[in-house]
Amino acid sequence: MQTGEFADVDPTQRKGMLVLSLGTGEAKYEEKYNAPTAASWSMINWVYNSGKTPLIDMFSSAISDMVDYHISTLFQSMDSKEYYLRIQDDKLNGDAASVDIATTQNLQRLKEIGAELLKKTESRVNLDNGKYEEIEGGRTNEEALAHFALLLSNERKNRQTK
Repeated sequence: MQTGEFADVDPTQRKGMLVLSLGTGEAKYEEKYNAPTAASWSMINWVYNSGKTPLIDMFSSAISDMVDYHISTLFQSMDSKEYYLRIQDDKLNGDAASVDIATTQNLQRLKEIGAELLKKTESRVNLDNGKYEEIEGGRTNEEALAHFALLLSNERKNRQTK
């Protein structure tokens, strides 16, 4: 028995869900650590090393990747990939990749990165290799957001009339 606001939504019904996921960005391709160096670390170095937190960084990155991969798989397998929009910059580096540097300069840089990201072509995770790839002939992220807002608005109107 289902109860609550979404009790009438069938999870296998592809038009029953709209998911918008705005990432904080990550430094997926920035090489922070290397195997020869990490091989000599003590247990403490895995937790805290030169101002960085390798173990936490690795778990956080893995969690983010797995959630995105599984949600992408779900929507793509139901032939409803247009109902899942993920906007994420996975090529950040330096201070821009850190979630805890709130200097005026870094916040301004993040604002610029966000504006640039809106102009980029919409991308989706490739289920074969796990990497984000631009959608061939795709819209910009800005256009995709505007379309998604329209879908959300229409969904709200449909639910209000029930």
